[in-house]
Amino acid sequence: MFGITHFGFFLVAVFLLNVTPGPDTAYIVGRSVAQGRSAGLMSALGISAGCCVHSLACAFGLTALLAASATAFTVIKFVGAIYLIYLGVRLVLAKPAGSAPATASAQQPALAAPKSMRQLFLQGFWTNVLNPKVVLFFVSFFPQFVNAGTDHKALAFLALGVVFVVMSTVWNSFVAWVAGSVTRRFSGQPAVKKWLDRVVGSAFVGLGLKLATASR
Repeated sequence: MFGITHFGFFLVAVFLLNVTPGPDTAYIVGRSVAQGRSAGLMSALGISAGCCVHSLACAFGLTALLAASATAFTVIKFVGAIYLIYLGVRLVLAKPAGSAPATASAQQPALAAPKSMRQLFLQGFWTNVLNPKVVLFFVSFFPQFVNAGTDHKALAFLALGVVFVVMSTVWNSFVAWVAGSVTRRFSGQPAVKKWLDRVVGSAFVGLGLKLATASR
């Protein structure tokens, strides 16, 4: 249908790719640790929205254009790396709720205030969209399952994109639910929460540095 080939293998490959930990998984776990299960779920939806953008770009040829352009790849790579490092540093430097004295709490409402669902969604979205590795994944992986001679290449890419997004959303939501459930056990222990934030934040910084030094 639509010129799609080896669809069964595609499903198996997508499942294996989803269960392999990567930047998206690290981000969802980080958000779940920092703000709970709902935050992780909203971040997962943001990442899925980013995958929708990549699917559309792949279907209409923009992804291939980016992959072929060294300048475009470099720009996206550094923007994405800087964004990940920024998120990581904020987690590392964040002060756990209740750690500040009562006299200072009124002066620092922004530090203690949780991020809105909209902010979490947009952060997840941009974390995915600005990752050039995802761009290259779509342009190198999806064409393997589309018949080169079909007249419906765009529809084939879109159909594969829908399947990929649905499977990724289900898995990422599960990851957010598990991470959020574990975090609840430490909600009354600011010291543990502080170190969890530092570990996840350091992982973000490491991912950002790895992304910045990645070659094409």
